[in-house]
Amino acid sequence: MTGLTDLQHRLALLIEGEIALLHRFIGVLEREEALLIAGDTDTLLALTREKNEVYQLLQRQHDNRALLLGRAGRPNKDASIRELCAALPATLAGWGKVLELAADARARNELNGKLISERMQHNQAALTVLLTAAEKPQLYDAEGVARPTSRGRHLGSA
Repeated sequence: MTGLTDLQHRLALLIEGEIALLHRFIGVLEREEALLIAGDTDTLLALTREKNEVYQLLQRQHDNRALLLGRAGRPNKDASIRELCAALPATLAGWGKVLELAADARARNELNGKLISERMQHNQAALTVLLTAAEKPQLYDAEGVARPTSRGRHLGSA
């Protein structure tokens, strides 16, 4: 990377690191989606820790980029990065990849959120059915026909 300013060099390294972290994060989101579909909650809980760790690393990478640009008197915006990387086609392409991967990660995370919401609604509906059944148990007569229960005495009470 000869001919680069220190700012450009450090920005290029941050972008490369962000690409690697985004690939890792998307991999975690893909595994999370598969576990949500399979209903594997035990493995899902363990994966949540890894997801949070990678997210924190991504956040730190973003913060480092913002700090670097801020020290250079520039906002942490797409236009600033494109301007600084205009003469660096590989870094500029890397920045485009960051934006593409971030959009993919956002979409996958939203999908997983919807899957979690659907599973929670399903679980709530099942719980409601169970609680309702526990409050009013079905009794059957000698012919096997369900009959309503009364709110009279409980079995074993006088």
